[in-house]
Amino acid sequence: MDVAARSAPSWHRVHHGEAMTAGTNHEADLVTRARAGDRGAFEQLVRLHADRLYAVVLRVSGDRHEAEEIVQETFLRAWRNIARFQGRSQFFTWLYRIGVNEARRSHERRRTRPQSAPLADAETQVPDERQAPQARAEAHELRQALEAAILDLPLDYRMPLVLRDVEGLSTAQAATVMELGEAAFKSRLHRARLAVRAAVEDFVAQRDDS
Repeated sequence: MDVAARSAPSWHRVHHGEAMTAGTNHEADLVTRARAGDRGAFEQLVRLHADRLYAVVLRVSGDRHEAEEIVQETFLRAWRNIARFQGRSQFFTWLYRIGVNEARRSHERRRTRPQSAPLADAETQVPDERQAPQARAEAHELRQALEAAILDLPLDYRMPLVLRDVEGLSTAQAATVMELGEAAFKSRLHRARLAVRAAVEDFVAQRDDS
């Protein structure tokens, strides 16, 4: 392991409610200090973005262990290259781009699909106790069908859907993360939405016929 790897800040998941918050000016200050080699400033950036990045990568990879490894490698690469960050895009956009590229590398290395992790694992979801048991069961089944439909998409179509529809990035931000023109990004997103919609509608039709 090289010097950069030994000195890079380690990452671990932050428990719900412990993630740091910061205004744009504060984050810009942290980025400036990190670019100058301030390890503490970069560690604060890690705490600011770790959980959200993990949620994105988990939804893309479908595997908790793999997602953790991808996030760790993402922050390692970001630390190694932070001095090259020019600020032409937002820091999180730059970070997500590294994460997306790491997810692609991991996907290419993996020959078989791992056991899928539910999207609900990316964030705590509390069941609505007001729902009747049957309604809760049907909602759970529908959510599982949606998750399976997303994970069945080819990676280059899954990513646009996760970034735009799940994480709520703007089209411009998500296209930048994927290093695509907006027209190409919209085309992939449209196809992904159609595929997921068809899969979910097929699930509902089969459930209603049973």
